[in-house]
Order: sequence, then structure tokens, then C-alpha cells
Amino acid sequence: MNRDPAPTAGPSVSTPVRVPGSARRTTSIEMDTRDGLVLAGRARDLVTPTRGDAVVVDEAVFEARLGDYLGGQIIETFTASPTIDGLEGLVGRSASRGFRRDLQRLADEQGVVGRPIFQLLDDIPGTALVSGYAPELERRDAGVAAPPRALRPADDAPPHLLALTGVCAGWQEGGAIVTNVLDVGHVPIAVGPEAPSLERPDDPIAWHDLPDPIPPHGMRRRRRIDVVPPASPHEGLLTVDAMFRDSYVTAGGIETVVHEYTFTADVDPVTHVVLRAEAIARALPFAQCPEAAGSAARLVGEGLDDLRARVRSDFVGATTCTHLNDMLRAFADVGVLAARAGVSA
Repeated sequence: MNRDPAPTAGPSVSTPVRVPGSARRTTSIEMDTRDGLVLAGRARDLVTPTRGDAVVVDEAVFEARLGDYLGGQIIETFTASPTIDGLEGLVGRSASRGFRRDLQRLADEQGVVGRPIFQLLDDIPGTALVSGYAPELERRDAGVAAPPRALRPADDAPPHLLALTGVCAGWQEGGAIVTNVLDVGHVPIAVGPEAPSLERPDDPIAWHDLPDPIPPHGMRRRRRIDVVPPASPHEGLLTVDAMFRDSYVTAGGIETVVHEYTFTADVDPVTHVVLRAEAIARALPFAQCPEAAGSAARLVGEGLDDLRARVRSDFVGATTCTHLNDMLRAFADVGVLAARAGVSA
């Protein structure tokens, strides 16, 4: 039976004002599927002091070309700055299976975990997955109908799709996706709501420099993490305000939201234990996806140091969301950002 959709709050309509004494990390990854898949990422850590001008304390860029071989996305070319020794060894390998494990090993050896370059590269599996929306949304945007169910035997639901049942909230048994796959043999993707601008006319450095506007049928992933330390390490909490958006541009040049969450949290500035964590589903593609937002509260009581491993091992199944999980994994870098703002653990 089809279940009623969970509510969403609607896309963010602005970016918060930078707080004096805070650190802000922004990242973006362009997804170009016009000739294979090209991912191009940029990131920046910006500190806004209590006095004086904001300071860029770290930056990163990367570009990777992926090819599709026997259903798998294989890295064909790969460049990154700052460089990480050994990245060339990932060329010819899957952009998903084992990628994060090997990247983590290289980053640990070279002390770059927590820096923007690591967060960018750690996002490659997620953006490679999300890029699959572009050709599907292009087809729907053009009004091309899916093959009718009548052309299939009654028991011939695609097994590779049904195998995903239970992997996340959107793919839960009885939800809209699985029901649609059983009924008509395909995933019920639709173009999302129009994306409000995240730029601030009063603050041209609110985000790092972004490439030219996204072309029709192109996609972009954007992340922001603001960390505001307390006035004293022993008085008050370290607060976090973050957001994440995947967007797709229609044939008519309209940017639309595929996925968006916002996230806020309070962290003990000395122990780096999470005291409060809340995610809000802003816009998501499938009816039951927003149910995963509640999983963020499971971070309470956890420390930042092992957060990436904890999310990867324990945040699985129909109460979670792959894309929210990536946002929660990036939350592990809050300690680094707090230190950049002048407060260390």
C-alpha cells in the first residue's frame, strides 16, 4: 500500500550572515553528464575574525572524469590541489566500491583528514551516484514517457531495483519508490521545486567563487558548514549551522532542487561530544525520504573524532538517507573548523 508522504520544509531562501569569530567551509561539485561524467569540485575555509577582514585559511579543487563500464563508474582521470600522494593509484578503479576506504588511508598517512580537499574527494561517491538523476530528469523534463507496465509480465519488476528495498527511507518497503517499481517497473522521479538563490548581495564572499551558471541538464552539489565557538572554551557551546543542496537545471534554464537538508548542532567545546543534533528535510525527490531526518538525533552523545566511521557502520537501513549520511560524515570536521576559528579542543 502506498504511504502518505512525509513533509518537507521547502528549500532554503538565503545564506546566514557570517558571525564574527566563526569559521565557514563551503564546497561545490559540478556534475557534467554531456560526455561521460566529469566532476569538478571547489572548496574554501573562511575565518571571520571578531576584528578585521575575513581570511581564507584553506582551499581545494579537483577534477575527475568517470566512465561507465559494465554498469560501474570507473575513474579515468583524476587531478587535485593540494595534491595527495597516491591519488594516481585510484585511476582505473571504481568511484564507489572501496574508494572511501583507500582515500581515508591516504589522507590519514598525509594528515589531510579534516581539510577541504579531503571533504571534496570524500564526496565523489555521492556525487557520482546523484549524477544519475541528470539523464533521467532530462528525459522527464522533455516529457518522454516511461515504457507502460503492460509491456512487462506481471511478475517482472526489475530485480536490480528491487534489490535496493530497505537501503534507505526512500526505498523502504511499502513506500512510493518500491510500490512504483512493482507497479510500473521504474523509479518515480520528478523535477523538484525551483531553487532559491543562496547568494548574499550584501556579502560577495559568503560562498567561494562558483563556476559559470549550471548549464541545462547539469547538476551541482553545494555544502556549507558554519562553526561558531563560544567566547571561552569553558563557557558556552560550540554551535554548528550547515546545509546541503543538490540541484538540477531544466532545459529552460531553471535551477531545481533534487535534495536539500539543513542541519544544526551543539557540541561541547572541550570534549567534542555532540549534545544536540537536528536535521530538517527541505526538499527531497521521493515521498518517504524526509522520514530519515530524525536519524540525525542519533549523533547525540557521540564524539567527533570517530564520527565518519560511526556513520558509515551504523547509519544504515530504512531509517536513514544516503545523502544525509554524507552531510553527517562531514560534521566530523567541526573540530578542525573550530580550531581554525581560534579554539582548539
